[in-house]
Amino acid sequence: MAQLFGGFLLPLLVFLVLLFASAVKVLREYERAVIFRLGRLIAVKGPGLILLIPFVDKMVRVSLRTETLDVPPQDVITRDNVSVKVNAVIFFRVIDAPKAVVEVANYLYATSQIAQTTLRSVCGQADLDEILSEREKLNQNLQKIIDQQTEPWGVKVGVVEIKAVDLPQEMQRAIARQAEAERERRAKVINADGEFQAAQRLADAAKIIATEPAALQLRYLQTLAEIATENNSTTIFPVPIDLLKAFMGKMSTP
Repeated sequence: MAQLFGGFLLPLLVFLVLLFASAVKVLREYERAVIFRLGRLIAVKGPGLILLIPFVDKMVRVSLRTETLDVPPQDVITRDNVSVKVNAVIFFRVIDAPKAVVEVANYLYATSQIAQTTLRSVCGQADLDEILSEREKLNQNLQKIIDQQTEPWGVKVGVVEIKAVDLPQEMQRAIARQAEAERERRAKVINADGEFQAAQRLADAAKIIATEPAALQLRYLQTLAEIATENNSTTIFPVPIDLLKAFMGKMSTP
């Protein structure tokens, strides 16, 4: 009799332990439990210790932490008919746990699909130059559209960032040639502007020298001094008497 009672007690204890384990759940600070009782949504509980009715209540855990979703590269034809590959990253989190469980079968998969289709649509409406230079504007547009689509699921999309834009080799070479031509154009413009400023300064200097003959003579003497310091050989310059008339006139005046 004792052996029969002992053989029955051990399975009973195991059953009670398993029953208790299924009835008691502990949720972390970032987790919420969506409770269904006989298939009907009754409450959202957590964090901490919660009690369930075994075989009657069913719990679905939902994380409220921000999650990262990589959008795989998408083949996009831009508005100016350029084929590119664009990928992105999305940061989102669940703000309404019951909606994330009831309104959509798998909010992670659904958010990923919405992100892919929206990325193709938004990039397809932009030119290649806009995708390359106005990425912040596209990121904000993507975030707004995707967030509107996921709001009924209780999912908040916080940030959308385009990670990379892969161009065909032919387009990369064309952009490189365009950039090189632009650099050459800027160099020519800067060189022409420098020559114009130099010519303008020379014209101003010529006007001043034309009104002051002594300035021309001083400039001539300065040139002779520079040549004398640069060369060791003796250089003889014929000096016209007209250049010295101004000095001779001043010296003869008492």
